[in-house]
Amino acid sequence: MLSKELKEALLGQKESFPDILGNDAAKKQLKSALLAERHVIIVGPPGIGKTTLAKNVAKLTLAKNVAKLLPPAEVIEGCEYHCSPKNPICPVCRQGKSKKSKTISGAERFIRIQGSPDLTAEDLLGDIDPVKALTFGSLSVEAFTPGKIFKANNGILFFDELNRCPEKLQNALLQALEEHHATLGSYDISVPTNFIFIGTMNPDDSSTEKLSDVFVDRFDFVYMDFPESLAVEKEIVREKGVKEDAVFSDELLTLAVGFVRSIRDDEKVEKKPSVRASLGIFERAQANCLLGKRKTVSYGDVEESIISVLAHRIRLKPSVKYLKPIKEFLRESFKKFAESFRETGQDGGSR
Repeated sequence: MLSKELKEALLGQKESFPDILGNDAAKKQLKSALLAERHVIIVGPPGIGKTTLAKNVAKLTLAKNVAKLLPPAEVIEGCEYHCSPKNPICPVCRQGKSKKSKTISGAERFIRIQGSPDLTAEDLLGDIDPVKALTFGSLSVEAFTPGKIFKANNGILFFDELNRCPEKLQNALLQALEEHHATLGSYDISVPTNFIFIGTMNPDDSSTEKLSDVFVDRFDFVYMDFPESLAVEKEIVREKGVKEDAVFSDELLTLAVGFVRSIRDDEKVEKKPSVRASLGIFERAQANCLLGKRKTVSYGDVEESIISVLAHRIRLKPSVKYLKPIKEFLRESFKKFAESFRETGQDGGSR
């Protein structure tokens, strides 16, 4: 369905996902899946750019202009299904009741759903509008208001945190994903759906629903992980972090980001901090510097941000957490890391 459009963009550019630094293997796998028109679930811990990677499908930044992986498309004006004039799929457009067409951007063809326990099948498929039902009749196609799954027609349906929604929603998606049709509840209406599905999920999240084998069998999985090197993570922090009017030396940034990475590798830590922790320390240390009426971030500014940024983002293993509070663990770990950092000949700055 999107093969021609995606091939031109994905094969024509060396870097199709510029908002994501690193994770080259995951980006290649996503490009491969899109070219094959496969439905995809991007899997990985929080804070590594799963959502950003999916959003990049709708946006491709070039050297001097902005193009779209989903280019502008001509659709029938007023159609909530984004029907193509050449191939209308909804009952109203197929009856020829609407003739005018308009052009929509690629971003408008990228439909996002945020997974949550209170999400319903009606949110996905749609429901009967009572006001329209009074006018057109409760069984008329005009009374039906399409859900987001139909608004993604001729585009991409992005489902963030897929495994946070109820299991019954998996069943609502199955027919559309497998057969490209969806039966609308008790109403005998079958409407073709034409989209690529991209979902994200954190497999370690305990407050989620299990995805059934029947459901996941419809997808290819793309696995993302934390930045593969200190240099990549520092580049992410410099590029994505908020920059205040304070100088943050490269040596001190190496200390801050290196400490976060050391916590991830610590065998005592069960829940690992994401890149958001590195960004948080970078931003909070600058704020501490400004509060101290200084222009250059110091070691003390970084140290003062550690507990506030990291304590709630990690979880110690049971064998450790009952013996040592997280705050004490972080203070001791940071002190040891900073001492080792200085011994290597690098200066973490002074208070």
